[in-house]
Amino acid sequence: MGEFDAEIYDIVRQIPPGRVVTYGQLARLAQRPRWARRAGRALANAPEGLPCHRVVNSSGRLAPGWPAQRELLEREGVTFRRNGCVDLSKHLWEEIAPIA
Repeated sequence: MGEFDAEIYDIVRQIPPGRVVTYGQLARLAQRPRWARRAGRALANAPEGLPCHRVVNSSGRLAPGWPAQRELLEREGVTFRRNGCVDLSKHLWEEIAPIA
């Protein structure tokens, strides 16, 4: 595991239940603003127990091929719009500080 992956995992561990962050937010918080796709790859290889279900794309869309993600988020009280995307206006977590 690389340093970037470790930073991403540290940030994801901080996301509280009922909140989500975007891949772009993760990349910015890890001080690599153009690495959103790379953040996604890090999460694809994440250790067991990491709350990766709390990460969505910039539109609130869920990860393709992971049907359990929606169920996990709904259990935490996350609501969705009619188009199937997370309602980011209610659930986007913006209270996180960048990693130093």
